[in-house]
Amino acid sequence: MAAKKKKTPKAASSKIQGVINGAGEVVEQPIVSTVRENFMPYAMSVILSRAIPEIDGFKPSHRKLLYTMYQMGLLKGSRTKSANIVGATMKLNPHGDAAIYDTMVRLSRGYEALLHPYVDSKGNFGKFYSRDMAWAASRYTEAKLAPICNELFRDIDKDTVDFADNYDNTMKEPTLLPASFPSVLVNANTGIAVGMASNICSFNLKEICETTAAIIRDPDHDVKSTLPAPDFIGGCQILYDEKAIDQVYETGKGSIRLRGRYVYDKSQNCVDILSIPSTTTTEAIIEKIIDLVKQGKIKEIADVRDETGLDGMKITIDLKRGVNPDLLMAKLYKMTTLEDSYACNFNVLIGGVPMVLGVKALLEEWIAFRMECVRRRTYFDRTKKAERLHLLQGLAKILLDIDKAIKIIRETDEEIEVVPNLMIGFGIDRVQAEYVAEIKLRHLNREYILKRTQDIEQLEKEIAELDDILKSKARIKTIIVKELKAVAEKYGEPRRSIIIYEDHVQQYHEENASVDDYPCTFFFTSEGYFKKIRPQSLRMSNVHKLKDGDEITQEIELSNDCDLLFFSDRAQVYKAKADDFESTKASELGDYVAAKLGMDDGENAVFMAATKDYKGMMLFAFENGKAAKVPLEAYATKTNRKKLTGAYSDKSPLAGMLWIPEDREVLFTASSGRMLLVHTGALTLKTTRSTQGVAVMKLKKGHRLFSIKEYTENSFAKPARYRTRSLPALGALPSNEDKTDERLSIL
Repeated sequence: MAAKKKKTPKAASSKIQGVINGAGEVVEQPIVSTVRENFMPYAMSVILSRAIPEIDGFKPSHRKLLYTMYQMGLLKGSRTKSANIVGATMKLNPHGDAAIYDTMVRLSRGYEALLHPYVDSKGNFGKFYSRDMAWAASRYTEAKLAPICNELFRDIDKDTVDFADNYDNTMKEPTLLPASFPSVLVNANTGIAVGMASNICSFNLKEICETTAAIIRDPDHDVKSTLPAPDFIGGCQILYDEKAIDQVYETGKGSIRLRGRYVYDKSQNCVDILSIPSTTTTEAIIEKIIDLVKQGKIKEIADVRDETGLDGMKITIDLKRGVNPDLLMAKLYKMTTLEDSYACNFNVLIGGVPMVLGVKALLEEWIAFRMECVRRRTYFDRTKKAERLHLLQGLAKILLDIDKAIKIIRETDEEIEVVPNLMIGFGIDRVQAEYVAEIKLRHLNREYILKRTQDIEQLEKEIAELDDILKSKARIKTIIVKELKAVAEKYGEPRRSIIIYEDHVQQYHEENASVDDYPCTFFFTSEGYFKKIRPQSLRMSNVHKLKDGDEITQEIELSNDCDLLFFSDRAQVYKAKADDFESTKASELGDYVAAKLGMDDGENAVFMAATKDYKGMMLFAFENGKAAKVPLEAYATKTNRKKLTGAYSDKSPLAGMLWIPEDREVLFTASSGRMLLVHTGALTLKTTRSTQGVAVMKLKKGHRLFSIKEYTENSFAKPARYRTRSLPALGALPSNEDKTDERLSIL
């Protein structure tokens, strides 16, 4: 509620100086209104004026920097200190010098982040593939515009694009750059806005220009025939997946798999990694390799180091004797970011509206933008020529009688009357008369005037030609195609990224990896601890060290070459190899599974299954009296995922679970004490892991299913007492014989 404001008498309030109406008053405001009035303007500003590139391929910060450098004459002049450029850019970009310099670094040749850098740099500008290689301060480095920027600023002074006031209305800046090639797809661009993002990968300039020209000639052109895949600055390999490429080309969204390129030096027995995906860094890869070696997951590496130098990026891996380098690299591709995915999101501002477009749709938008630029340039040229023609036509009339013009000027008493008198005397307008009146006395000869009027016929032909272009979209498109070919020939470079197909790639599979296979026994406790113990160690001591209150709930004899499935209390299963765990002794606590496998906070492992062939079944019992039988092969995955959600139904709390190699009798026990013997063959096998199962045991109000156990023959004096012909069943209370029978330890 709003606080009540104390009323001030009119007489008193008139004497108070500086009173603000409503000051100190608390007013209720709906949260929806607060968000709309405060957050939405900020979100729109970030989307439209900061993070999302426009059809020319630039964000506002890029455009302001490049235009400032253009105005400084750095397109053809020598380099200047970066600090000078940063200071000048602040007239257009009201941000700190650090942010502006960061923008320039990422556009520079030295940083090596773009296929065609826009800034020709000198000095230390860092490297995009290095996380720790910092660039030098702006006072130490120098820069100018790269030659390709001629194509960005061509005809910018011919009204090809709109100009707007800068932030303090003292200067004009272009709202777009009239790029003569589709720069939006030639260089990579990334931006994170509010509620949306943009991540545009780079394409080869020659291929993009050829594809754009082909689309102009044939709107039904197949883009993939001239643009097979993106191209990345690092020269990494692209794992070609036709479906993924089609998705990116059609929708503007998708994922492209990249992997580093390496060579094997036989004389030094080492592998040199010469390129990496643009989504990672050399430090991240080296740290991951070191971590894998420490964990014992990779044993083939003797040393790894960063040998990046003047020749470019290089990571060197020294191998142990007898190691297959190709198999090792296949393993590293799988376990490190040497193979990574580039997530494409072609989100571009089109007319101030963010739109996610495929490659062809984006090129069509650029073609429309470029056609408008060429039309405006043509109209500008036509206007200038028409103005020149108009002046020359006035001059031609003077040619008829120069003496008359001189006489009019001499006999005019006042200077202000010269132009009107010339207009009357020769029938010309004010603009023509002003032009004639400004001619120097030395130029009032027939030769000078004839030379100037000789251009009239040529100008008339040129204006007619320009008029024809303005009327014909086909001619404008022809001009664009011609310019694209010129750009491709002048600035085009060979493709850097190599396209490889998955069937030509050696894949590493964990199941094919060499694992020491030896017999061992697995122990799992109620608190979630796991031990892997060899037989000889177990024979020496079988007294287990456990935490207070903990107990061993499962003991499985198998071998080191098997899979372990740990079911958690949150209906998830975590998969691991037995070889991932170190062999231990009974006198040690073992591994805490939740921490070892990286389970979620508060999540605990409650059951363990071990298998080599994923045969058998999992039996789940729920407190509501239902049971579900799921084949173990439902948990086998081809992609070797480590975590599976929906391991079992979470509709009712879990009472217990079992792994059974084949159908057998299982004892269900309720909290009321009733017991029911059920042969699992009566339960339908469900392939869906999260099935809720079928009702097995009827429960009285206030009671629940308590546990399930495998039934051992002769455990009951009269087992038929607990069996039933149909399900669900109520079960039976234990008889006196079964109560006193020591064999009822299973209860």
